[in-house]
Amino acid sequence: MRGEVRIKAFTENPRAIGRYGPVEDETGSRRFKVTVRGEAKGLVIARLDGVMDRDQAEALKGLRLYVPRAKLPKPKRGEWYVADLIGLAAVDTGGTPLGQVKSVQNFGAGDVIEIERQDGSTAFLPFTKRVVPEVDIEGGKVVIDPPEETEAREETDEENAE
Repeated sequence: MRGEVRIKAFTENPRAIGRYGPVEDETGSRRFKVTVRGEAKGLVIARLDGVMDRDQAEALKGLRLYVPRAKLPKPKRGEWYVADLIGLAAVDTGGTPLGQVKSVQNFGAGDVIEIERQDGSTAFLPFTKRVVPEVDIEGGKVVIDPPEETEAREETDEENAE
């Protein structure tokens, strides 16, 4: 209504999105000042300058908006921006190359790091201190200590009968 939009913010404090200054689209050709009005169901309700009605707001559906990097706070020790992790080399604890960080996702049960292996396949691993004991942004790598995998086995007819 009245041109308000819902924004899924990836900031520590979602309502802070309005404090970073204008946001822009992926190309940088469109900029919007964000005025936060509230929150609902994990989304920020906001007005964007120049968006005056529902039709204009609907036309922006799915648009990705970005905050200029210079406006973001410096990460604290032991914290990183996901964008800084993408493309880093992934090596095991012995230094053997495993691939490259493709993404960091969160499907609801915690962060998961996606490693694109050298053969093109991918592996999803928990992004925990145990599995990823070291993140070296300056050195361009993450150290991975993969958990031991267990092999699934087929149940026998006797086990199915129990």
